[in-house]
Amino acid sequence: MTVAFSPSAPAAVRASSPAVHYTNPIAPRRADAHIVKHTDGNYYFTATVPEYDRIVIRRSPTLQGLSTAPEKAVWTKHATGEMGAHIWAPEIHFLDGRWYVYFAAGSTDDIWRIRMYVLESSGPDPFSSTWTEKGRIRTPHDSFSLDATTFTHGGKRYLAWAQKPPGSDVNSGIHLARLRNPWTIEGDPVLLATPTHEWETRGFKVNEGPAFLVRDGRMFLTFSASATDANYCLGLLTAPATADPLDPAAWRKTPTPVFTSNDATRQYGPGHNSFTVSEDGRSDVLVYHDRWYRDIQGDPLNDPNRRTRVQKLYWNADGTPNFGIPVPDGPTPYRLAAVNRPGHVVRHRDGRAVLERDVTALATSQFRVVPGLAGSGTVSLESIDRPGHYLRHRGFEVWLDRSDGSAPFGADASFRRRPGLTSASAASFESVNHPGRYLRHRDFALRLDPADSPQARADATFDLQ
Repeated sequence: MTVAFSPSAPAAVRASSPAVHYTNPIAPRRADAHIVKHTDGNYYFTATVPEYDRIVIRRSPTLQGLSTAPEKAVWTKHATGEMGAHIWAPEIHFLDGRWYVYFAAGSTDDIWRIRMYVLESSGPDPFSSTWTEKGRIRTPHDSFSLDATTFTHGGKRYLAWAQKPPGSDVNSGIHLARLRNPWTIEGDPVLLATPTHEWETRGFKVNEGPAFLVRDGRMFLTFSASATDANYCLGLLTAPATADPLDPAAWRKTPTPVFTSNDATRQYGPGHNSFTVSEDGRSDVLVYHDRWYRDIQGDPLNDPNRRTRVQKLYWNADGTPNFGIPVPDGPTPYRLAAVNRPGHVVRHRDGRAVLERDVTALATSQFRVVPGLAGSGTVSLESIDRPGHYLRHRGFEVWLDRSDGSAPFGADASFRRRPGLTSASAASFESVNHPGRYLRHRDFALRLDPADSPQARADATFDLQ
């Protein structure tokens, strides 16, 4: 297994990495979020503010703590001229002992003359540093450009960004180049991707917001596509880790989007992501923005309500990332993985709760542990892709049913969460209305059975992932 090669990218983790527990959203009115976990143990956060007039940073030892961490403006737009309008999509990176912020800006005399710029800190603490403008990132073609990000691979540092290709009718494509220093491109950039599919051209023809990740012998580059309303979504480029990143032929675009709006969870326009890691370093975390409503009045860029959200990034058995769906607001969900059947998780299929291996329909296997429908001290397991539906027993078989609000349903769908019957670090779920019976798998179906044998106790123990 390999690890990611950039201080801004997450370490590679096992597919069976532990669950993460966060409450969304992390930051209201903060778009294009970039979060990096630094070697000092803190998370550093920056994002676009809806006024488009300044660059802000936050710091916290936990991801959730960023929601209440003090925010500092480290730079404000110029009163006139260049860097005087549309301050967009900052990213914060620690390179060679200093912090750098990459961002895009327009000019007061032409707010759509968007170009890329870099700030440099005077020292290792971005909050006490003074910041120096290193100027514009010069590209061979002087055209609309934004969303710069940097990463290291194979001992070489690269810059990826979005730019309008010359002579093209698309708004932006993904470009890549080597860096001589944090603000200077070296050599000729290459064009890795342009919007070609229908899902990339809704409203505008856009590929933007690249984010880099390496795992198990492959490079992944996510990007955002289409207009910044409910059509906004994530696409994915993949290449062998042994390939030259500057070889466009090495990269393959997934033909469908990997992360899109979802009516069930009421999340719209998810995009402009970055990656970080959980506090224990064992789980990859997807950072992105979206809105909680589909309909926008006027220009989406004038709507201030994009907000920063996080959720666990899962990995399929074939080594590809599984983004699932944008989870509901509130606590992030879990997967229930059988401790005695590696690779098998609980999912719902045709209304039945079953145990299956290598489930790629991620959302069917994610459940929120919520306050129990039966009251204090109990929990219920709510499906994320079918909100209002809970795992409940019917004749000791476990089904996914919509709550009817009745007391009998609440009792059937409520459990007492216990330490795992065969592993204290795992969890077991004891029925409220049938004490001594536990949620367990038997013949790959979920049941409510007594934990009266070593086999039954093992079958009733689940890792939360």
